[in-house]
Amino acid sequence: MTQNYNVLMKYIIVGDSAVGKSCLLLQFTESRFVPVHDLTIGIEFGTKVIDVDGQKVKLQIWDTAGQESFRSITRSYYRGAAVCVLVYDITRRQSFEHIQGWLKEAREHGGDKMEILLVGNKCDRETARNVSYEEGQRLAQANSICFIETSAKTNQNVEQAFQITSSHVLQKIQDGLIDTTDESCGVKVQQLDQKSANPKVGQDKNKKEPSGGCC
Repeated sequence: MTQNYNVLMKYIIVGDSAVGKSCLLLQFTESRFVPVHDLTIGIEFGTKVIDVDGQKVKLQIWDTAGQESFRSITRSYYRGAAVCVLVYDITRRQSFEHIQGWLKEAREHGGDKMEILLVGNKCDRETARNVSYEEGQRLAQANSICFIETSAKTNQNVEQAFQITSSHVLQKIQDGLIDTTDESCGVKVQQLDQKSANPKVGQDKNKKEPSGGCC
């Protein structure tokens, strides 16, 4: 049976409880927002095929629980992930302060080629903001990772967050930095169209460049 995608990538979404990880996944995969979402118990899963630089890329996205009691489960999902999305809530400074811990964990348990994106979620709640855009950008730059702000409610930059990271992974494949024969890399190539595979970083026209040192 012919596959309907060229490349398969595994994603993991991490961060404190109630920062909107499940809402981001739901908005991205099903284009809908649920105002009241039950806390994730263990792991949730979603998939979506997107077009990235002429390639059909299937994303397998694992949404993890933020509670400490599930951290041992979460750690096992870093292994074999091509991309880690670190999420905090711009209205909750504590969730931002915990990002360094999440980042440390991701780098300890993920592969050295794993793409990491810092996401400041709930940017639609500007009046309740407790973490500035510049703070998020500085943290990302200091750790050489990418950064973007999103709103799972309004769908602002949600698609772009996944486009940016998958484009970067494609570029690493093209540059020979990812060995796709290694199952631990989180990438499986069905058939890569070399002529159209020319990944470019997406730009947010309504925001500053979502750059964190690597974008």
